[in-house]
Amino acid sequence: MSTRQHKADAPARVRVGILTVSTTRTPASDRSGQWIRTRAEKEGHRVVCHRLVTDEAEIIRQAVREIVQTLRPHLLILTGGTGIGRHDVSIETVRPMMRKELTAFSSVFSQLSFEQIDSAAIMSRATAGVVEETAVFCLPGSLNACKLACNELIFPEAGHLARHLNEN
Repeated sequence: MSTRQHKADAPARVRVGILTVSTTRTPASDRSGQWIRTRAEKEGHRVVCHRLVTDEAEIIRQAVREIVQTLRPHLLILTGGTGIGRHDVSIETVRPMMRKELTAFSSVFSQLSFEQIDSAAIMSRATAGVVEETAVFCLPGSLNACKLACNELIFPEAGHLARHLNEN
């Protein structure tokens, strides 16, 4: 079956979870998470949660597990904790939970980032994979990075991802 047919048979609306990982942001200052929520809703998707947790591995792990198991979103978008600082642990925490990794996401996101921010793109560790039946994306906390990933990669494929995740 062609990609075009897969997309045609995919749901137009999916369930989206948002998890902001930060020790400095508050719900009021979470511009990236707020933007993802607004954009997802404008796309017609249903936001099933929008939470903020600190940069601590066990807290991140518990939040991801709880969201995936109880709310069952098609997509879970984490923003923050993907940098190279010692407190940035989103990737190291979430990657072991993935049963499959969407390896092309990192490469394509890096290329798009390079086109926008030049060589600073080498510091991006954005990644994606499947945790249980949910596509999980770990994005930088930068608003521009979230806009880039969501507009160019995640939301255009949201229904397509959901279709594949729900196959028997």
